[in-house]
Amino acid sequence: MSLRIYNTLTREKEIFQSLEPGKVKMYVCGPTVYDYIHIGNARPAIFFDVVRRYLESSDYEVNYVVNFTDVDDKLIRKAEQLGTTVPEVAERFIQAFNANIDGLGIHKATLNPRVTDHMDEIIAFIQSLVDGGHAYENGGDVFFRTSTFPDYGKLSHQNMDELQLGIRIGVDERKESGQDFVLWKAAKPGEIKWDSPWGAGRPGWHIECSAMARKYLGDTLDIHGGGHDLQFPHHECEIAQSESVTGKPLANYWMHNGYININNEKMSKSLGNGITVQEMLTRIKPAVIRYFMLSAHYRSPLNFSDETIAQAENSVERILNSVSNVKHRLSLAVSEPDAAALDQLKERVAAIREQFKAKMDDDFNTPDAITAMFELVSEANLLLQRPVVSQAELELLLTAFQDFDRVLGLLETVDELLDADIDALIVQRTEARTNKDWKRADEIRDQLSALGIVLEDTPQGIRWRRK
Repeated sequence: MSLRIYNTLTREKEIFQSLEPGKVKMYVCGPTVYDYIHIGNARPAIFFDVVRRYLESSDYEVNYVVNFTDVDDKLIRKAEQLGTTVPEVAERFIQAFNANIDGLGIHKATLNPRVTDHMDEIIAFIQSLVDGGHAYENGGDVFFRTSTFPDYGKLSHQNMDELQLGIRIGVDERKESGQDFVLWKAAKPGEIKWDSPWGAGRPGWHIECSAMARKYLGDTLDIHGGGHDLQFPHHECEIAQSESVTGKPLANYWMHNGYININNEKMSKSLGNGITVQEMLTRIKPAVIRYFMLSAHYRSPLNFSDETIAQAENSVERILNSVSNVKHRLSLAVSEPDAAALDQLKERVAAIREQFKAKMDDDFNTPDAITAMFELVSEANLLLQRPVVSQAELELLLTAFQDFDRVLGLLETVDELLDADIDALIVQRTEARTNKDWKRADEIRDQLSALGIVLEDTPQGIRWRRK
């Protein structure tokens, strides 16, 4: 495999080589489950789903872990607002998250560990840091001592002096240094808490991922991923904690996706311009959302607007119509192909496959991989213009579409059962027309139109396509 990945740690593209042949250990930071996930959460969810799919299509067994942060200040505040408990808030929004990723055609992770199920591992991890002199307790809180980890800042490429200058005035006086960060928080009255050697409390945000990643994937991961905003402080702190305990690299490849803007403005709570996945799925088809997310390189910013979504809708329609037309012609295809024509098509499709692979191997360049998919669309459209087409030619194209889509996940978000329903309605309409039951025929046409289906009369019979 010639896959190259841009490693945030080194700021270079590096040839990918897994720790264990044929297996990949990948950890991606998941949501803090205090609310519905938004469009910014959807980008890493979709992109790393594609990374996982591509690795699997390249014959890797991928152990893919995405955590749930189910205890946090935000969950505590949400529970107070709703008059319920933190576990009930977490369960509600974990269920919502699972429904959203199903709606987006995202394959479920190998494992979704929850923080609250791993208190023993988290406390033991913190104790190891304390025992090694990397952490200290003050007032029931435990802090990581950054001065013991000289490489602190290596992921975000900041040095200790720069980080010190960035510390706000009024830093917690219990810290030895403004750069030190919390590992364990003493519980305030009425808060959810767990017993620990330092008193009742709960873990800080950063320590959770270090403990869970180590439990399920070992001391060193192949790939650690997340949004650009997690580089610092979250991933930087993970590195410091984990490598202080193990003495080994936390991950060999660090991957971070870019930001999403809304109408050319940064998405933020202060601007009130966030969009939830729940909301998007009520008005935008999953295939369109996936296409939009993959239409720019994952490290580049992405702008969400009515215009970019309309462009994505048009592009998805072209792909779906082409695949639908190929499937339709299969029932009318001849069994004996023209050998020369078939060989030529095989050569062109093989070249397109190589193009797709080359682009995905180049740091998961999904925009150019999608371009390869449109090369298939062009081949299909040319083929379908011929009056006689063989089954072998159509199946060659259809297989290529399906192989590409196992990675991109555009076609599979379309309900395939709908095809059979549409065909059945068309048969009913044909029978109604034969029986001169024009009213019934018109009703069926209207029903299909409401489903976004356009009927067209062709020399080969009635065919349909999606609007």
